[in-house]
Amino acid sequence: MIVRKTVEKEQHNLRLDDTVATLCAGVSKSEARRIIDRGGCTVNVALVRVASRSVRTGDVIEIGIMEAGRFQELKLPPGALLYEDVELIAVNKPAGINSQRTPYQLKGTLEYWVSEYFKAQGSSEPARVVHRLDRGTSGAMLFPKNRPAAAWLSKQFQDGLVEKRYLALVSGRSDEEKWVVDAPIGKVASARYGVVEGGKVAVTEFCTIASSGDVSLVEAKPLTGRTHQIRVHLASLGLPIIGDATYGGLLAGRMMLHCSAMAFQNSKKVEIKVTAPLDGEFEEKVDRLAQTTPRKPGR
Repeated sequence: MIVRKTVEKEQHNLRLDDTVATLCAGVSKSEARRIIDRGGCTVNVALVRVASRSVRTGDVIEIGIMEAGRFQELKLPPGALLYEDVELIAVNKPAGINSQRTPYQLKGTLEYWVSEYFKAQGSSEPARVVHRLDRGTSGAMLFPKNRPAAAWLSKQFQDGLVEKRYLALVSGRSDEEKWVVDAPIGKVASARYGVVEGGKVAVTEFCTIASSGDVSLVEAKPLTGRTHQIRVHLASLGLPIIGDATYGGLLAGRMMLHCSAMAFQNSKKVEIKVTAPLDGEFEEKVDRLAQTTPRKPGR
């Protein structure tokens, strides 16, 4: 829930945490401090993370109040850093965490983790999010180390010069081993997209890796970068991703979609390929599928 309040003259020059607790019913001073610390508070649209700063009459405060127990600190294992050079790093994003800041938090996001990593390396550069993965999707993400690298990397994505490969566990199976979906995507609800006439051009290449019963492991290569593209294209074929409740997927501990590899040329024209291993739950399901998949003749 987002709460928006305007500072009255009675709160002029009070501390921010005192003001939030005064203006927002049900929010204690200690909870106000936690909200401010995790990056869920803005004053006049600017993010503020100092609880002791004073406010002025007319300041507009917005706070993001999470349901109890939802916020979690993000701690990544050493192996999560997949690649690093002078221009960028690649990180294996876990499922269930946000790629970037939301109105509710900065801490606990991959953006914050990267900014803290840069600080630990002696850099004052911010974490710049030039592409993102959905909260439920895991896998490789790239973060530039400086402004010129961010501009260059953004253009690579815009021009389709970064090859991305995903793995998805879906319900059902395709009649074809390889196929292409060329279907426009547009918004159909506040947080839902679909194949719609007049939508933005969206093209995805698919390949079935393994199938057993009513479950298939599919590789997806998006040739465009539309929101929810792989999820929408698979659902439109009657192959919803397991764990993707938004598009009709079966319930699971997580959404079974993972960016497994990214390939591109760096600014010096050197080929770079980043691969991201699956997490335990996804890997376990893939291993189980492989054990029950009939071997093709000659293999």
